[in-house]
Amino acid sequence: MSMERPRAGQDEAHRLATLKAMQRLLPLMCAIYFLSFIDRTNVGMAKSALQHQLGIGPETYGLGAGIFFWGYALLEVPSNLMTYRVGPRTWIARIAITWGALSAAMMFVQGDWSFIALRVLLGIAEAGLFPALMYVTTLWFAQKDRSVAVGWIYTAPSMGLIVGSILGGALLQLDGLLGLAGWQWMFLLEGLPTIVLGVILFFVFPDRPKAASWLTPGEADVLESYAAGGASPHHVKGAWLTALKQPTTLLMGLVYFFNQVGFVGLYFFAPAMVGQMHASSPFIVGLLSSSVGFGFLLGILILPRIHRHVSNDFVFLAVLTAGFAISAAVFMVIPTPAVRIALFVITAFFGGGILPIYWAVSMKRLHGVQAASGLAMINTIGLLGGFAGPYIFGLVEKSTGTSLSAFGVIVVTAVIGLALIPLLARAFHANAHAFPAVEKPA
Repeated sequence: MSMERPRAGQDEAHRLATLKAMQRLLPLMCAIYFLSFIDRTNVGMAKSALQHQLGIGPETYGLGAGIFFWGYALLEVPSNLMTYRVGPRTWIARIAITWGALSAAMMFVQGDWSFIALRVLLGIAEAGLFPALMYVTTLWFAQKDRSVAVGWIYTAPSMGLIVGSILGGALLQLDGLLGLAGWQWMFLLEGLPTIVLGVILFFVFPDRPKAASWLTPGEADVLESYAAGGASPHHVKGAWLTALKQPTTLLMGLVYFFNQVGFVGLYFFAPAMVGQMHASSPFIVGLLSSSVGFGFLLGILILPRIHRHVSNDFVFLAVLTAGFAISAAVFMVIPTPAVRIALFVITAFFGGGILPIYWAVSMKRLHGVQAASGLAMINTIGLLGGFAGPYIFGLVEKSTGTSLSAFGVIVVTAVIGLALIPLLARAFHANAHAFPAVEKPA
């Protein structure tokens, strides 16, 4: 019994220190990710104005909306290496300040080429933000606490879609104030807070527990000790290549890719779709478009909790993917606006709520340096789906004359993703010896 008491006391000290760290860090981490989603998706609210005032057609809009993900994907790994080298505080602040400035600079768009160029630069500036936030969780939190931290961080993009749509609709109504168009006010007033938060982060966000003035030395020591306890040694030279060579990595990346084609396309084109339902004002367009973010939020709050009680990961993935396809198909056959708004919620519930499940399934079977390389590859493939989705949605709108028909893209890509899931399950089972699932602690 004498050996148990010190350990129990250490566990309690760690629990209290973790709670303090979460209360201090997670609001800042959620805030910066929240603003990033507002700044990357606000072009959706500006789509109609850009088309009518600057002549930016749906296919160019789709290209510009999606091309953000090219720079983001290609520079994600180098950017995260910089996070490691210079520290999260400096690098996340740099990301925020540069992307906030570029988001505000969107007010100077003059036509197709300036629109596309600024979207490329915005993706380059923001590259590495999400991996940097994940890296921070490994420095501060034990393995058992990371899912809680990541869950809270994932609420930020869903809230960004909700608040961003409503706020964007309100700012568009400033049209003509001081000679600026409503979309110019929106880009300016949504970019500036990101710059301010970046400056704040530089001064208040500690790199690691021992740099936090609000922790005692004992609290910092116990946090770093438990966080390091989840790390795996990297013994084998070239071990990071192992995950990249596995079919499981490619197949999971492809399943994620096809999800992102449909889901990213949906949230970039939702305001245009609502506008084509004859919404009466930009504010109403924004309010109704927020239904996508609301469905996303419900999905990430509910589905991971159900997943805890599911024995077969791949059946669960298949059910959610089928729900994504079916809700989109129902949208296409029921023209009633009220029903379609409800189907925005349901479709986003499945399409967005499945995202934490992808990472939970992958992280269960990838460890140490293999996890670093494998998860980065899966995310990079998915980000390319984020480029393809808006571009394909734009092409469909151009050819059909309505963005609402792009729900057919969701149906097709979800069905392809559904067809890949049995192959993914087979690949995971075949490679179980290389990537055994992590067992829950007793």
